Amino acid sequence: MKFLVDECLHTSLVAVAEARGHEARHVNWLGLSGETDWGLMPRIIGEDFTFVTNNARDFKKLYAREELHAGLLIIVPQVAPDKQRELFDALLEELGPDAAMVNEVIEIALEDDAAIITRYELPATEPIEVESGS
Repeated sequence: MKFLVDECLHTSLVAVAEARGHEARHVNWLGLSGETDWGLMPRIIGEDFTFVTNNARDFKKLYAREELHAGLLIIVPQVAPDKQRELFDALLEELGPDAAMVNEVIEIALEDDAAIITRYELPATEPIEVESGS
């Protein structure tokens, strides 16, 4: 997978992804520091990045508007860099080495020091209605 890490997360998350065999970049290293969330979206979508952030509220809204995307990983809590690395590594472990996250969001949160992972589609797929023939 190819990850882009948001500026709200530590640059060391790039090394975590690379240690597991993934390609990764940090927003700051691409000269995109301070770019608006909606300003990042063309780059994220255009280069098929799986975006890693803790800005769930804004990016879930933006991703809901995209017909096709390479996934969104959300590290929910505001935590120190060492905990960010631990949570990101747990997400990568969950994904496995050959994962693809087409139109999927994965959130990781902490509850009583336990990592809780939630996965869902975004945009949500609508149920297919089947007409019965008479």
